[in-house]
Order: sequence, then C-alpha cells, then structure tokens
Amino acid sequence: MAALADAQHRCTEAAVLEQELADIDVITGGEMHRRTHNRHSPPNAMLNFFWQKIPAFQGATRPKPITKKDPDVFHPAATCKDRILDSIDLGLVEEFKTVSALTRRPVKITMTGPHMLASVAYDEYYNNIDKMMLDLAKLLRRNFRMLVDAGCRNIQIDEPLFTMASDEEVRAAVEAINLAIEDIPKDVHISVHYCQGNYAVGKEYDGQIGHRYFDTGRYKADIVCKIACSSILIEHDMTHHYEGQLHDQQLGIGAVDVQDPKVETPQQVADRIQLYRWLAPEQTVITSSCGFNHLPRKTVIGKLGAMTAAKRLLGG
Repeated sequence: MAALADAQHRCTEAAVLEQELADIDVITGGEMHRRTHNRHSPPNAMLNFFWQKIPAFQGATRPKPITKKDPDVFHPAATCKDRILDSIDLGLVEEFKTVSALTRRPVKITMTGPHMLASVAYDEYYNNIDKMMLDLAKLLRRNFRMLVDAGCRNIQIDEPLFTMASDEEVRAAVEAINLAIEDIPKDVHISVHYCQGNYAVGKEYDGQIGHRYFDTGRYKADIVCKIACSSILIEHDMTHHYEGQLHDQQLGIGAVDVQDPKVETPQQVADRIQLYRWLAPEQTVITSSCGFNHLPRKTVIGKLGAMTAAKRLLGG
C-alpha cells in the first residue's frame, strides 16, 4: 500500500505538471489517489472512496445495475445502514493541501454530489432518497466550509445521474446541493458538473465510443439552473438546453469530447462554442465534456492544449 500511495502521488505530480504545461487556468490533482484499481473507475473514485469514509456505509458492497442501456454494467454499491452524520472528514482538505503544494495555480477540488452518493447506494436506513440526500448535504456543507477555511476557492460538485432521475428527485437534489453550498463566500467559484456518463470507450469500459451511460430520460436544464452555483459544466451538445434558462451562472461548455479518441483542433473547439451566439463571452467557460480517465496520456495532453489554444482564438 505504501508503494501504491507513492505511485499515486507521482501520477498526481505528472497530472499537475501536464496541466501547467498546457496552460490550464484552474487545475486538479486528477483524483488518482481515490482508487486502488481501474475496474469500475471513475465511479470507484466518485463513490467508494467516500462511502468508505462514512460509518453509515461500512460493510461489504453488492453489485448494482446503473444503466438501462446495458445489463452488464454494474457498480459495487455500498449499503446505508445508519444515520449519515455531518462530523466526518472526507479528505478534501488534505487533497487540496497536497495538490496546492505542487503548483502555484488555482486548484479545484471535486466532490461527488448528494444525488449520486445516495441513488447508487442501497438504502436500508432512510427508505427515502430525499432524506438521505439532505443528510449527505449537511456532511458536504461541513467539508466545503473546511475547504474554504483552508484557502480553496474552486469547488466542483459532480452529478451524472440527473437525466435518468425523475423531475421530483432532481428538485430534491437541487435543494440538497443548495443546502451544501449555502453561506459559501462569494469569492469561491462553485461549479456543478452535469454529465451523463462519458467514460465508456472500448470494451474494457463496458461500452463503445459515443455511448453515454445515463442519457435516458428528460434533460433537466430548467431544474439544474436553480442551483445557486457559479457555473454549470456540461457536454457541448447539451448547450442548447440552457438558452433562456441560466440565471447569473456561467456555462462550462465541454467542447473537448472525452469520448472521441482524436484530438480536436483549437478551431474545432472554438467553433463548438461560437455555435451558441446567445451565450456571452464573459459567461463562457471552456472545459472538457467529462474526465480524461480512460484516454491515453498523449491524447489528453493534446486535448488540454486544444482547450487553451481555443481560449486564445476566442480572445482570452
């Protein structure tokens, strides 16, 4: 385990360096330390890493299907057997300090949202996802405040399952997220990443190129825009849903497609963004459609560079 931890740290150093070389404005540590194997990742890094820290979820996991598209796609899900307390340290501050020590650039810490943490788990205590999400929100609120006190000014909440869920369930999730981020200082940029499961490329990831795990159901931009966040980060082909829906949020257009093994040209990225003339430049963030976990390192470096080159094409 000590050797693995050392390898994870070296991978984090490499990820930070490659983002710096690509001139990315706000960087992350890559979440490598959150998983011990590549099966079921990124969910392993988004769910199990945090469930294992919460006493209410202790115990063996059981397989759970997570998409209607493919019966062979499942996740080792934990079972909630007790009340979720808000006194637990989820390790976000430690992650922020570790990554910040490797760079002088602003560091963003990502955290799985209350809806995904609750909806994938088995529930033997609450028997009510709304109540579970509210307790998870209180836990996140405490950890976000710890992050802010540590100096973090960029926090991202990841929620991939909204399209599959009912409108009522997503409204409850929005309420929970707003509880988690209430009273966060205005100088902290809170982003919500609403994707639909983009990490399936190749048979070893249980899918094929172009396959999104969670795109069955109504796309709920109208509800998601009620989150009191700074920005909403999305797949670029979902941008049209946000016309007339945004309040004072920025929109992060995922114009770099993580399901495309080809590296986009800067002009392709810029063209995908300029397609939406109604979106003001100051309201626009350039990002990727999801995480780069499954792509070859050379491809990732090329895509990072395409993002920053597109920013220059668009005027900075």
